[in-house]
Amino acid sequence: MPKTTKGGRPKQSELPSTLQHSDDKAQRTFTKTYDSAIEEYDGDERRAHQVAYAALKHTHERVGDGWEPKEENGPSDARAEGGRDSDQPTAGGVNANATKKHLLDVARRLEISGRSKMTKDELVQAIQKANERARRS
Repeated sequence: MPKTTKGGRPKQSELPSTLQHSDDKAQRTFTKTYDSAIEEYDGDERRAHQVAYAALKHTHERVGDGWEPKEENGPSDARAEGGRDSDQPTAGGVNANATKKHLLDVARRLEISGRSKMTKDELVQAIQKANERARRS
């Protein structure tokens, strides 16, 4: 799957679509982690993807059809905090650990209606849905 070019940049055609719409750091983080995990886990692509996305979610959050740098690095949701064996649900790249103010800003940028009356959990769910719609279009 993702490999870097001679200049150290990921090959765009091999990146997942949401990463093709993301900054260089997101692309490099995913690609380097993926390539390392492929070696570590004997070519297990599913596991390599999981590891690469886990690393990406510590530095970036999913907004619309791309990934944006987070204000602070760290786990983005309860699943990331608990590690690989956690049975907690994932927020799908939404930075569920961000402040409600930040989530409201993301929801505004994604033009989510009714956001001002939503709880933090409702904002996370609404952003997840908006991200999926953006990815499909």
